[in-house]
Amino acid sequence: MILVFGGTTEGRKAAEVLEEAGASYFYSTKTGEQDLVLHHGRRIDGALDADAMQDFCVHHGVRLIVDATHPFAQRLHETIATVTVRLQIPVIRYERIYPERASELTWIDDYSELPALLTPSSTLLATTGVQSIGKLKPLEDLGIKVYYRILPRESSVALAKAQGATTDQLCYYESSSQIDTNADAILLKESGLSGGFIEKVNVAKEHGMRIIVLKRPAYPHAEAYSVNGPYGLRRAVEKLLPEFFPLHSGLTTGTCATAAAMAATMQWLRQQGESQSVLPSEVPVRLPNGETISVTVGYGDNYAYCIKEAGDDPDVTNGIEVRATVSQEHGKNAADITIKGGEGVGTFTLPGFDYPPGSPAINKAPREMIRENLRLLRQAQSAVPDALTITISVPHGAEIAQRTFNPRLGIEGGISIIGVSGIVKPFSEEAFIESIRKCMTVAKASGSERVVINSGGKSERFVKERYPDLPKQAFVEYGNYIGETLNMARELDIPKITLGVMLGKAVKLAQGHLDTHSRRATMDKDFVGQLLSESGITLDISTFTLARELWEHIPEEQQATFAQTVIAHCYEHCKPLIPNNELTIFLINDNGKIYETV
Repeated sequence: MILVFGGTTEGRKAAEVLEEAGASYFYSTKTGEQDLVLHHGRRIDGALDADAMQDFCVHHGVRLIVDATHPFAQRLHETIATVTVRLQIPVIRYERIYPERASELTWIDDYSELPALLTPSSTLLATTGVQSIGKLKPLEDLGIKVYYRILPRESSVALAKAQGATTDQLCYYESSSQIDTNADAILLKESGLSGGFIEKVNVAKEHGMRIIVLKRPAYPHAEAYSVNGPYGLRRAVEKLLPEFFPLHSGLTTGTCATAAAMAATMQWLRQQGESQSVLPSEVPVRLPNGETISVTVGYGDNYAYCIKEAGDDPDVTNGIEVRATVSQEHGKNAADITIKGGEGVGTFTLPGFDYPPGSPAINKAPREMIRENLRLLRQAQSAVPDALTITISVPHGAEIAQRTFNPRLGIEGGISIIGVSGIVKPFSEEAFIESIRKCMTVAKASGSERVVINSGGKSERFVKERYPDLPKQAFVEYGNYIGETLNMARELDIPKITLGVMLGKAVKLAQGHLDTHSRRATMDKDFVGQLLSESGITLDISTFTLARELWEHIPEEQQATFAQTVIAHCYEHCKPLIPNNELTIFLINDNGKIYETV
């Protein structure tokens, strides 16, 4: 069992991640005021001291705690540390993402530093929360006027007044970009991106206010597993409590290439005599969503590598070694990071990708990840040059690529380095739909006026006989995502679409299910009976389990009529998605006979 301490944006995100597992967990807040809908999580509300927290964990068999509370909830952090050390329960600290500490702001460690920074008769807008009012009241004795910005809750107002705040001193949060009063200075907490820190700073600058920031306290649990985003949280849970998620996530080849590039750069610095540091077994990789995860790396002779892990997603690239080598080319633009493809990385031979034909098959997102992470490494280690050449290679990549979509996409000579999010969720719909989109984009770029979309290789084989002159890039598999694929056709303005479908998916599509996956749609025998009735066919289907059995029992002379009924219903649901495109529907039986729109 997992116990989450939330009540924050991070708590909400943690719940969203855990909900994906479909397993029970507990979600705890102090006040119970957070608006949050849980399907598998069970809410508990109210403050817990160390003994109460320990009793709860023991009674409910808690084996992992996720601390997603506010960075300034020091007492709760200390309580969690105490209890988890006692019970030897691992802790994941879901931390916020923090911008760099800007030198033009005034940073303090404690409220006691404020009197030296403010003059009598000055005014201060404090946005540090209702709990801090008692710590700020002494400033008023020095002649400083303090305004307190708090949440517009009855409980917050009552607590503020109990600490001596007057009505005219209170102002209320409406948004992070609102300044409620004219003040000489503003006091902020280092609350991170999700706390609206940047927005508050920018508005304060517009008002010409001095900006004083209370630094976030150090987290007290040295053994906590720190993450700062949903992907990192999921991977930490998979590591610390493997059975919670039935399927585990993996890394994209783009993340692997980035990790290898980071490690190879550190290795290169050592070889150049610019660093004496021990080469790390893990490197931090910032993902496109801004969070950072740790990725395992290794080292060879003048190269570093990362082993691709697909998790439980079926992927022929699982276990491959993604390598990076580093060199420095003098005389290049000082800001250049050149990224090249080496052995086993394919080459784009057709238009429709992020880069023109002849470029290495390394997509835009991985290239940007590599450059961004090397920029961060340069901030940490000033010896990293501005101009480097990173060469990505994949041993045996050419052979592996033959078992991917790459040959069809016009990627030759190896695999492609891809990945939009940096993480692969098992059986990820997002990843599959993105692969369809890439295929549709390539199909459009092939110059073909017609694109043929099919559910799989079997239907495609039959349909290709009808369009022998179309390039192979004009044939795209939609899997179950018929609606998504047709929407792409409309967005890409593909003039003519042929939809090839076999009966199992066709009867679902005819009923309006544009996603035909079995977890969302099954054969509705009542609806199939309606289709038969419309076709003038009497047939007992009560014992049928598969739609294709219909072909065996419908008299041959009536099959064409039945096919046209099914096609008409499919057309009714598909055509509105592509109103300005020509649509042809092929219904294909198990022997390859095609019935088409009339």
